[in-house]
Amino acid sequence: MEVLAEDQWRARQAAHRRRVAAWIDPHVERKARREAHPVEDFLFTYYSHRPARLREWHPGAGVLLEGATGFGKDYLDVEGGATLDTAGLLERRRSSVEWIAELLRATASRPAHFGCFGMHEWAMVYRAEEIRHQAWPLRLTPDETAAVVEERGVRCSHFDAFRFFTPKARPLNVLQPTRERQPELEQPGCLHANMDLYKWAYKLSPLVSGELVADCFELARDVRAVDMRASPYDLSALGYRPIRIETAEGRAEYAALQRAFATRAHPLREHLLKACTHLLNLVPALRP
Repeated sequence: MEVLAEDQWRARQAAHRRRVAAWIDPHVERKARREAHPVEDFLFTYYSHRPARLREWHPGAGVLLEGATGFGKDYLDVEGGATLDTAGLLERRRSSVEWIAELLRATASRPAHFGCFGMHEWAMVYRAEEIRHQAWPLRLTPDETAAVVEERGVRCSHFDAFRFFTPKARPLNVLQPTRERQPELEQPGCLHANMDLYKWAYKLSPLVSGELVADCFELARDVRAVDMRASPYDLSALGYRPIRIETAEGRAEYAALQRAFATRAHPLREHLLKACTHLLNLVPALRP
């Protein structure tokens, strides 16, 4: 059991809240004004982790918070402070931790691919009657957009991107991802697979630290910006310079950014997998 003195955990808690406030507060203010931002709001609307939950700080499993009492519903008051009810949480979440560990391990085990060039966003508007972000114009005409998709093809391995493809775009994809095949197809060069590290982190919370959840959120936020810069939407009015993947220069820029994200994601994926492995190894010892 790691022990955090009261001044230590309070300092970490305060630092976490300051850090995430820079992301949460503008979103909450926009929501109050009924304004929407296609990049900055995405992580709060697409993912199920509410801003209030992101604002919470947790030390992770196996930590005693000295001097803490009534820290939260998942905590136990013990001699000297409070600690997570790790046994209770694992009893309820074991199957989820096992699934996340399987996915993370499988993803990390295969080589990264960098040849998709972000065509998934184009496939989501391919010959569509309506588009998701109707408030924002496309950079090209619908026919020009469709021509790029047909010329470049689509090589998307991520189910949660593929499921938003238009019906006419799905047959153009070289793969037909399903939820069941996700551990089989996920690869570490995929922008969405690396963005989803945030999802796996918050689904493991509070068994992992608030800092790790915030690190994954920060990566996902940066990935989303590139995702939309490479999309067919024109977001220049919001300050996002387009990555013109319809050109050779744009594709080279996208691939370079994709490689950089894969490098950033690697230690986060390893930390999450290590946490899952540790938690699952605890299960026999926690049984009565």
